[in-house]
Amino acid sequence: MRGILVATSPEGVIGKNNTIPWYYSEDLKRFKRLTIGKTVIMGRNTWESLPIKPLPERRNIVITRSSLEEVECFRSIDEAVETCEGDIWFIGGAGIYKEAMDLADCIDMTLVPDSVTGENCIYFPKIGNEWKGSEKKPLESGSKLLHRIYTRRV
Repeated sequence: MRGILVATSPEGVIGKNNTIPWYYSEDLKRFKRLTIGKTVIMGRNTWESLPIKPLPERRNIVITRSSLEEVECFRSIDEAVETCEGDIWFIGGAGIYKEAMDLADCIDMTLVPDSVTGENCIYFPKIGNEWKGSEKKPLESGSKLLHRIYTRRV
């Protein structure tokens, strides 16, 4: 399985000023539950925004032209994916998501209710017709967050 794991605002914002502009513990707990024991692939800005580096109990890969000492780095997603066994989650940012759209089997999307606008917003790429979205459902019972899974059309 190769999946895109993302949380977006109603406007499609995934980040602002190199941070995630909301905080929901149930989303973070779910992220951890889904990614433990898996490979996570991210861009350099996402790596730099992590409060704990590397993310524990996961294989962390950063796509960058630079060399970072504390993590595996590759110059392209294709190079990184060739070295992976088992499930892969693409976890951001926008450039990684855009490229991963051609490689992923699914998009696992959390929809946060927070409206985010203004300068320095980063947006999730447009989801094309090759994807079929599930019905939006609450992430958990009583949650403000909604959840939707997109699968590739056959």
